[in-house]
Amino acid sequence: MKKFLLICLGLISWSVSAQDSSNSWNIITSQQPAQKRHESSMVECDGKFYALGGRGKRPIEEFDPKTSNWTVLADAPMEFHHFQAISFQHEIYVIGALTGNYPHEKPIPQFLIFNPKTKTWREGATIPANRLRGSVGVFTRGNKIYLVAGIMDGHYDGHVKWFDEYDTKTNTWKILPDAPRARDHFQAVMVGKDKAYVAGGRTSYAKIGKVLDLCMKEVDVFDFKSNQWSTLAEGLPTLRAGTSSIANGPYLVVMNGESVKQVPAHSEVEVLDTRTGTWSSLPNLLQGRHGTGVVYWKGKIYVVAGSANRGGGPELNEMECLSWR
Repeated sequence: MKKFLLICLGLISWSVSAQDSSNSWNIITSQQPAQKRHESSMVECDGKFYALGGRGKRPIEEFDPKTSNWTVLADAPMEFHHFQAISFQHEIYVIGALTGNYPHEKPIPQFLIFNPKTKTWREGATIPANRLRGSVGVFTRGNKIYLVAGIMDGHYDGHVKWFDEYDTKTNTWKILPDAPRARDHFQAVMVGKDKAYVAGGRTSYAKIGKVLDLCMKEVDVFDFKSNQWSTLAEGLPTLRAGTSSIANGPYLVVMNGESVKQVPAHSEVEVLDTRTGTWSSLPNLLQGRHGTGVVYWKGKIYVVAGSANRGGGPELNEMECLSWR
């Protein structure tokens, strides 16, 4: 009996250690690697991932998680960067992006929409001129698209708290209650059916020489049932901007980033349990990065590209993956 228990304990110990050893980031190798880019995005659409945008005019690339191969699909219609791509009705939307050079990058007025099947771009709706800004948090809920916060004048000035709704069925805009604070260089995410979370980011303020300094600790939440904003008691543990965010069930994941704290980009991966308001951590990235997108797909987190140091480089093209359910 004692021998049997020892064997069982050994099997349990092996199972735990095997699970722990698999819970680390791995580099995904491809026959054709992704292109280097930063201030870009990545999004999943119908089972494939799409890397797009970034400083300079960069093509759109498709990643097949079944084959781990990247394919260049099409050229970009223009330079666009500092945006959060979304997947909507089998297409990819670029909304609230910037174009041009630092520090006075200009917001792009129109939606840019890419169809992966036809491999073509088209222009979509126009953002109202009095609500135009870039580096915006973007997410969807039902048939509506939401834009929150952002900055009107690149990295220089013009931070806003604005929150807007675009109804894709009626082609109409609606102004919603302002967020508690302005921010840029962040991503917004729906967690569950009724709450949107805004975490990370900063107010980029080159006008007063504080581009990286003014990072946001506060996590703001919009409740669609009450039509009100609130701010969580526990803020983001690691202050940084240029972050990427995803949701998995009741969890909000905030990762990547840059700050004045360090020259290398941040590798921290922090998880908020929205049921309890408490934070925990997943393993750090093998390579810190900022200014890129993240995909959660079939129990795995994927990240590619970005900048290895704060600021504009060096640009990366490696893809990392973490199993997490």
